[in-house]
Amino acid sequence: MKKYEAIFILDMRKVEDEGKAFSEEFAKLIQSWGGTMVESVMMGRRQFAREIRKRKAGVYLNFVFEVDPEKETQIREQYKLDERVLRIMIILFDRPENVRSSLAAPEPAE
Repeated sequence: MKKYEAIFILDMRKVEDEGKAFSEEFAKLIQSWGGTMVESVMMGRRQFAREIRKRKAGVYLNFVFEVDPEKETQIREQYKLDERVLRIMIILFDRPENVRSSLAAPEPAE
């Protein structure tokens, strides 16, 4: 299994709960394929620099997961057809273990 990072941009008009249901659905899909969800970060609504399909903003979600390489292609194909998804980007995860995500909540001060 390989480790991947995926960023989804969802259409605000088609998502009710800022992407919570989509996030849970994606996690269940990964688990049903025998993969594991490592990290899930809801980045919230953001304005676009340029319109995407006549939309000016979208809901951003960031996932880090482990899955077989063949399944990564299936994820792209499945969500390319999903009307809730405006954009998807999946890349191999190569962040060193001791480096935290800049998207994650800050660690509490001691």
